[in-house]
Amino acid sequence: MPGPVDNPDSPANLHSGRTLSVKRGAAFPLPLFIPVYRPGFQQSILGAWSGGPKIEACMVNAFFLYKDRQKKAMFKSGLTLAEYVGFNGLLCTDSGAFQGFERTLLLSNKTIIAFQDMIGADIVAPLDLVTPPGDKRSVAEKKLDSTQKRVRDGLKIVQRSILAGIQQGGRFMELRQRSVRELVEMGVQYLGIGSLVPFFNRNHDLTFVGDVIRDARHAAGDKLPMHVYGAGDPLELPFMAQLGADIFDSSSYGHFANDGYYMTPYGALKEPGPVIAGEFSCPCPICAAADVNEIFGDVEKLTAHNLWTICDTVLRIRATLSGGGLESMLEDILERHTAWFPNSALGSSWRAIHE
Repeated sequence: MPGPVDNPDSPANLHSGRTLSVKRGAAFPLPLFIPVYRPGFQQSILGAWSGGPKIEACMVNAFFLYKDRQKKAMFKSGLTLAEYVGFNGLLCTDSGAFQGFERTLLLSNKTIIAFQDMIGADIVAPLDLVTPPGDKRSVAEKKLDSTQKRVRDGLKIVQRSILAGIQQGGRFMELRQRSVRELVEMGVQYLGIGSLVPFFNRNHDLTFVGDVIRDARHAAGDKLPMHVYGAGDPLELPFMAQLGADIFDSSSYGHFANDGYYMTPYGALKEPGPVIAGEFSCPCPICAAADVNEIFGDVEKLTAHNLWTICDTVLRIRATLSGGGLESMLEDILERHTAWFPNSALGSSWRAIHE
């Protein structure tokens, strides 16, 4: 059976011209990247980005807003999330599920969903239960059942917002399949793929990630927006888009910079060798205004460059899809990436997905 790259009916062809519409009447083109919000950072660099990609969305952690007494009081007095962030693009909120994975939150699912809806987020999240790869099947199934119940409860609460139905199931494909099937039956308007981040970090091995995304798109149909939570490596986003994902979010741009990594569409560099050698030239305003060695040594410049690279990659995916398919783009990425990173699993795993 042909894989997505070869099949004209592949999910990738469903992306061209698609938009995400929210309840306040705004619509956003897909695919879309949602950077995790850093107070002041996005606004400070917007003015420097002339003629390039724009930040079209942001993800704000509603749990931290709710736990801050002063901020919570301001929201209860009428402050909106758009006013707080100073941003009119797509506004998404996180429920604190990841924080709940690390510690007890003393917070109910219904309470945090109602809070997200009250402050005017466009897309809100239930307090889903993060399911890491190490969870055994019985644990993953219990977390799945609890997450499904929390989604059902949340659908009855939201009025201004769209609630994300978040797939769980851990490393068990049959559980993830059941999760999506039940979410679609509930009538969710937005599908989130949860707990895949640990699989992203395995040397770019897309075998399981690809199966999950492709299977979810098949089960969800071609209209439901599909968000891969935590996806933010520009190398991997075109492949996820080819498999059927529409929306991505991450704070990777900052995390990579803190670890000294310079993002490119072909993989993140720890040393500027390929740039100095002329194998890659970045058109971003940060690189245009500074020597590459200076950027590698400056976390804030590196952070800005990384965010620009992710946003630009998503724009290029969008433009490429509007002109046809992603096949040639993926071939170019694989060729360059394999030359730079011969031990990477990206190429072999991508081929395995199509076998």
